[in-house]
Amino acid sequence: MNRRAHAPCAQRGFARSQARFAVSVLALSLVAARADFFVSPNGSDANPGTWAKPFATLEMARDAVRALKARGPLPPGGLTVWLRGGDYRRTNALELTDADSGTPQSPVVWRAWKDEWPRLLGGQRLTGFRPVSDPAVRARLDLTAREHVVELDLRALGIADFGELKSRGFSHPTVLAHAELFHGGKPMTLARWPNEGEFAQIAGTPATERDEHGGQLGALTNGFFYAGDRPARWQGTSDLWVHGYWAYDWANSYEKVASLDRERRLVRTAPPHGLYGFRKGQRFYFLNVLEELDQPGEWFLDRRAGVLYFWPQEFPRSDGSDASAGSGKPATRSAETLLSLLDQPLLKLTGVSNVTFRGLAFEATRASAIEIHGGASNRILACLIRNVGNHGIVVSGGVGHGVVACDIFDTGDGGVDLTGGDRQTLTPGGHFVENCHFQRQGRWSKCYVPAIHLQGVGSRAAHNLIHDHPHCAILFWGNDHLIEFNEIHRIALETGDVGAIYTGRDYTFRGNRIRHNFIHHTGGVGMGSMGVYMDDCVSGTEVFGNIFYKVHWAMFIGGGRDHRVENNLFVDCDPAIRVDGRGLDRSPVWRDMVNLTMRQRLADVPPELYRARYPELKSLDRYYGRPGGPPITGDAFQGVPPEGNVIARNVCVGKWLEVGWHAKTEMLRLENNLTNATNSLARALTDESAASDFLLRRDSPAFALGFRRIPVKQIGLRDDTLRRELQRRQATGAPNCSP
Repeated sequence: MNRRAHAPCAQRGFARSQARFAVSVLALSLVAARADFFVSPNGSDANPGTWAKPFATLEMARDAVRALKARGPLPPGGLTVWLRGGDYRRTNALELTDADSGTPQSPVVWRAWKDEWPRLLGGQRLTGFRPVSDPAVRARLDLTAREHVVELDLRALGIADFGELKSRGFSHPTVLAHAELFHGGKPMTLARWPNEGEFAQIAGTPATERDEHGGQLGALTNGFFYAGDRPARWQGTSDLWVHGYWAYDWANSYEKVASLDRERRLVRTAPPHGLYGFRKGQRFYFLNVLEELDQPGEWFLDRRAGVLYFWPQEFPRSDGSDASAGSGKPATRSAETLLSLLDQPLLKLTGVSNVTFRGLAFEATRASAIEIHGGASNRILACLIRNVGNHGIVVSGGVGHGVVACDIFDTGDGGVDLTGGDRQTLTPGGHFVENCHFQRQGRWSKCYVPAIHLQGVGSRAAHNLIHDHPHCAILFWGNDHLIEFNEIHRIALETGDVGAIYTGRDYTFRGNRIRHNFIHHTGGVGMGSMGVYMDDCVSGTEVFGNIFYKVHWAMFIGGGRDHRVENNLFVDCDPAIRVDGRGLDRSPVWRDMVNLTMRQRLADVPPELYRARYPELKSLDRYYGRPGGPPITGDAFQGVPPEGNVIARNVCVGKWLEVGWHAKTEMLRLENNLTNATNSLARALTDESAASDFLLRRDSPAFALGFRRIPVKQIGLRDDTLRRELQRRQATGAPNCSP
C-alpha cells in the first residue's frame, strides 16, 4: 500500500507545511489584531488561517500560534483557534509543549466554532460490508447468525495494524488496547461465550491448596476445568482468550488460552501468571471466538486474513420501525461504524500552561484520549470523550488543571485520572474534575479503574454524575482531597467487596473530605457493595452530609481510626454503618498488613509534618512506638484497634449499625444519632427519587439533635453555560453518527 497516498489530510498538510509556512506568516498581521485562527477539514495549509480561508491541519494552527508568539507577547485576552465541524483524522497525537502555552492574562483557547462538532478521530470509518461468502466461514457460524453477519476485508482498505489483545485487569499495568469496533457511537462486543451479561463457572481445578484466608485455590499454572461441551465445535483457537474473576469478585483479568483440552475440559492460560489462582465456582467467559458470533452487536476479526465479521446492532428508523424488519438481509444503516487504530493519545500536552480545549469530541483511539504532563492551569471544557481503549483523560503532575462539563463514556480503563501535589510536603496539586457525566468506564480492565481517580494531595471531584460502572466510581489515594456534590448509582454491576467511593491501607491518608454526595442503588455480587468504603485500616476521613439510599453497607469502616461520620442520611441500607476491627486480627494476612505494610507507610512520610497537620496520628505511638524511638515489635505488638471514630448526628431510616470482627461498640463515639427515623422524611420515596426528594420534615427530632439540612438541590450536575453548550451539540446528534 502507498501509505503516503492514504495518509489523512492532517498528515499530508503537515508534511508540506514548512514549505508553505512563509506564505501563511505574511497573513499573521491581519489576524493578530483579533487573535483568531481558523481550521477546517476542508481548508488548506496554504491559507492564512482566517474564517474565509482556514487552515486544514491542527499542526498548522499550532505552528501559526508559535510564530505569532515569536513576534511578541500574545494580545490581551489571549488567542482563539476556532475549529470548524468535521473529522480531524489523527495518525499521531496532537502534541503541544511549553512553546504553545498562554499566560493567565492571555490564554490560548482551542474551541469549536458555534455549535459545530469538530472531532479528533483516531479510527477509520468502515463501509462496504457484504454478506459472508466463504462457505467454510458460514459453516462455522451459528445457524441463526448466517444471514445477519457481514464481512469486510480490512487489508483491502489499507488497514494492517490491528494491535493485539493483551493480558489486562487487576494488578496488571495499563497496556495499549487492541483495535476495537464501534457502531452507532457504542462499543461492540467481541464474540464470546456465554453472551454478554452471563458467565460460566469454574468447574474445578486439577489440584488445590489453601489460600491466605483458609479457602481452596488451584494454582494458575495448572489451569481450570469448565463444564459442558460448548467449545467442542470451535475451530481455530490459536487466539482464544478468557476473562474471569478467578479467585475473588474484585480481581479480574483477561488471559490468553495456551491450551484447550476438550476431552478433559481443561483450560491452561499463558504466562505470566500474576493473579491469585483459580477457585471453583468463580465466574469467567471465553472471548474472541468466531463460532460464538451469534447475536447483534458482536464481532470477530480474523487477524491472519484481515477480515472483520460483524452482526450489526439494530437501530430504529426515525419513525420507530426496524430498519431491517422483514427484509431477511443485513440492513443498510446510516449509523457510523468505526475501527480504532491510533496507538497514541489524541491530544498530548507536556509542560503546557494556560491552554483550553472547549467543545470538541475525542474518539476511537486505542490509547487514552488526552494526556497532560506537568504545566499549569490547563482546561478541558464541554468536550465529548468516548470509545477509547484506555483512559479518558490522564493528568500527571503540574498544578491546577481542570476537567469541566465533559461527557466521558465507554472507556477501556478509567475516566479521569488526576495525579498532583507532593505528599512529602503536603503541597496541593489543585487539580479538579467537576460537572462531568461518566458512564460505562472499565470496559476492559473492570476493577480499580474508576470514573474518577485522585492521587497525591489536594484534588477535587465535584458535581459529577457517575453510573453504570462494573466496580468503584471514585477511588482516591493521598491527602486533603475533596469529594462533594456527586451523584453515584448503578456501580459494582459486575464485582463485589467494592465501594462507590473507595480508599484503603494507609494510616497517613488524612484530611480527605467526602460530603454532600448522593449514593444510591448500588450493585455488587458476593459480599455486595458499599457506599463509602474505608478499607484495610485507612483512617482520618470526614464523611459529612451525604445521602445513602438502597446501598448495601452504606458506610464501612474496615478497621480504621479517627473517621468522622456526621450529619448523613441513611435510607433503606443494610446496614447504614458497619465497623470492624481487622487491625486486631492475629491471622498472618491481617497481622502482616498492620505490622508490616501500615508500619512501612507511616515511615514513608515525614513524621513531624504529618503529626503537626494530623495530630491524631500521635495516638498510634501507643501501638507502634514513637518515631525515632524504639519500635514496638514481636509479641509486644498486639495490633491496632479502630479507635477515635466519631459517629454523630446521623439520621437512619432502616437498619442502623453493625460492629464486629474484634471491634466493640464502646470503641466508637456515638452521639445524637436518630436511628428510628421512619416518620422523619418529608415525602414518600421511589426508586426514581432524586436527591432533592430527600428532605426531612420540619418537625423531625433530628434537628433538635443538631442535624443540619443537606443542600440537596446542589447535588449532581449543574445546569450551567458549559453543560448547556455541550447539550446543544448532543441534541444535534453525536458527531458523524445517527443514533
